[in-house]
Amino acid sequence: MDETFGPSRGRDALRPAPVRLPEAGDAGGTLLDRVFERQDITRVRHAVQGLLAASGFAGDRLQGFVLAVNEIITNAVLHAGGRGRVVLRPEGHSIWCTVTDSGPGIPARYLHPPEIPEAFEVGGRGIWLAYRLCDEVTMATGPIGTTIGLRMSRPAGRAASGLVNGLSTGG
Repeated sequence: MDETFGPSRGRDALRPAPVRLPEAGDAGGTLLDRVFERQDITRVRHAVQGLLAASGFAGDRLQGFVLAVNEIITNAVLHAGGRGRVVLRPEGHSIWCTVTDSGPGIPARYLHPPEIPEAFEVGGRGIWLAYRLCDEVTMATGPIGTTIGLRMSRPAGRAASGLVNGLSTGG
């Protein structure tokens, strides 16, 4: 029986994935795929920001998406066993970021778009921010882990098959 994933594997439930940066002509492939831990949060945030900027994001949309990704990867570290896996990929006219962990699942009160947290409430802002900043948020959660998907539409004129790092691919 394959026990790659599951509660018996603990911290080893997520297999390391190499960092994959886009190559010339690779307009539709995965931009980033890596396992992260606490010490990697800043590096992941900077990698996501650079890849999104290269995909045409700028200003508030860029900063908002980066903030949402940062909040979700931080939640994985703080609440779901200390590590996770982040995948950033283009899909049509959007960029998707999925964050997967092997934690105990998200409590029921956070499974729906949350209300604004109280001013002095500790925590509870990461998922709330993701819902406010992204075009779409998806969640799949259970006792062996969670995957959160964040989607942001690309800026006009930056379709997945047209440009890579600002250069035409001829498509």
